Amino acid sequence: MSEETITLYEAIGGDRTVRALTSRFYELMDTLPEAANCRAVHPQSLEGSQEKFYEYLTGYLGGPQLYIEKRGHPRLRSRHFVAAIGSTERDEWLLCFRRALDETIENEKLRAIIWEPVERLALHIQNRE
Repeated sequence: MSEETITLYEAIGGDRTVRALTSRFYELMDTLPEAANCRAVHPQSLEGSQEKFYEYLTGYLGGPQLYIEKRGHPRLRSRHFVAAIGSTERDEWLLCFRRALDETIENEKLRAIIWEPVERLALHIQNRE
């Protein structure tokens, strides 16, 4: 008996879930008072940021490599260097992502698998003290 391996993308529900996760993430960032510093480093319209994050997250979770196909290698740290991201902005970003993750993905184990590397990534992108 062989077990079929699936990606995180498939396990969480694919495109529908990734769209819901990114949408909720940006809704939270745009409306939570406790995310104001994080919101301030983003453009007035979050539409472009949301689309890029959706594309990146799709590939990151094992789905189609939309971001790479459109924009090349993510180079996340260097692409974010134009924004002052300190511990406050990082923590606010993580707050929004955690809440969006908890609200959109029911399975606790899948949330944990996604959360740990995302948290490390946020620490890596921080570029100010």
